Amino acid sequence: MTLITSISGIRGIVGGKPGEGLTPPDIIKFTTAYAYWINKQGNDSKKIIIGRDARITGEMVTNLVSGTLMAMGYDVYDLGLSTTPTVELAVMHEKAAGGLILTASHNPKPWNALKLLNHKGEFLNAKEGKEILEFAESEDILYSEAKQVGKYHLLEGYIEKHIALILDIPHVKKDLIKEKNYTIVVDSVNSTGGISIPVLLEHLGVKKVISLYGEPTGDFPHNPEPLPENLSTLASEVKKQNADLGIAVDPDVDRLVLVSDDGSMFGEEYTLVAVADYILGKEKGNTVSNMSSTRSLKEVTESHGGEYFPSAVGEVNVVEKMKEVNAVIGGEGNGGVIYPPLHYGRDALVGIALFLSHLAESGKRSSTLRKSYPNYHISKNKIALTAEVNMDKVFEELKKKYKKYPLNTEDGLKIQFDDDWIHLRKSNTEPIIRIYTESANENTAESMAKKIMDDIRNITENN
Repeated sequence: MTLITSISGIRGIVGGKPGEGLTPPDIIKFTTAYAYWINKQGNDSKKIIIGRDARITGEMVTNLVSGTLMAMGYDVYDLGLSTTPTVELAVMHEKAAGGLILTASHNPKPWNALKLLNHKGEFLNAKEGKEILEFAESEDILYSEAKQVGKYHLLEGYIEKHIALILDIPHVKKDLIKEKNYTIVVDSVNSTGGISIPVLLEHLGVKKVISLYGEPTGDFPHNPEPLPENLSTLASEVKKQNADLGIAVDPDVDRLVLVSDDGSMFGEEYTLVAVADYILGKEKGNTVSNMSSTRSLKEVTESHGGEYFPSAVGEVNVVEKMKEVNAVIGGEGNGGVIYPPLHYGRDALVGIALFLSHLAESGKRSSTLRKSYPNYHISKNKIALTAEVNMDKVFEELKKKYKKYPLNTEDGLKIQFDDDWIHLRKSNTEPIIRIYTESANENTAESMAKKIMDDIRNITENN
């Protein structure tokens, strides 16, 4: 079994022994620590929002989490089947002390997780996450006495509220979208995209919505990460139906990936690029993405007179940088769109509304729109090492080897070669180095990845 505890929460394969898999004692332990941390923040609210994706262990995890929060004296407001961005919004609008999202995101069926939010509906930073992990090992935490135990409330209708807020955004062009009579195919991977995306599209005036895997059963029909190799059925259906667009999301609906009308992948990196292009055409400003994302965003931003800023990888780091530079749009290259006027979190639903507004206003086919952007290729790889390898030493040796090139060590090591780059990050939980390369030429991107992996192997073999 697998249990991963990190500053961003706890996730793992459900079952097995406590401390090795995600078991009831582990869920209670970390929920208790989170509630204790929330109490230490001094927020007057005794309300905590929870919601879950449709995975098969969701009900069990919900019961354990809600009971533990109540035992810690908090009133639980449960959205039930929901999306990550909907829970984030609910924390804000309900003025709650915090929120818990019960989802393992793109991980397969056997996994589940606790994603932790602060009172702003945003993910915790590294310092806050570390405090919770420390509290989890404390034996000084006390549960509430009977008369102070919290209450449970089912809070229904928040997906509809979320959609209503999106429809009120001035840049969302409902009437123009309706005029286009779009046909759209949606792959919701049998999770909560199936109860949110078709409703949004109907309100946007989409003529015909064809739903694939739209029942929130949690029985994922394929690997739930919205990568090209997992979206062949969606691509085939887009062509078969002569559709204008294909939409894919992960189980908790914070990542948005698109398929063009010709069945080709729009590219997860280009979801944010297209939405940013649209927003920057309406309001001037800056953009942010993590440094493993395509340089296309930088070029599009500068073409609109704005300035692009990279951040360390991780949504919380993107959000912190966006606030620092007052970015009008930002996100991550995995299909994550963050639009600050709505909230500071990746949100596939607002991404859909803004992308369709852009598509409708452009008057182009989705495949033609994709061709209007700079075309770069990102290769995403990883290399597994033995536990004995000193990864810090590996990075030091790589810095020496490539010292004549511009280096960025803010988040791992990024090496810049004119317009090409390599970004290496070590895992915090296992002996793995993740390797991202980008070039205008696909073969070059792959060759750079192979070369840096050979360098790593040579370093480890000679030390």
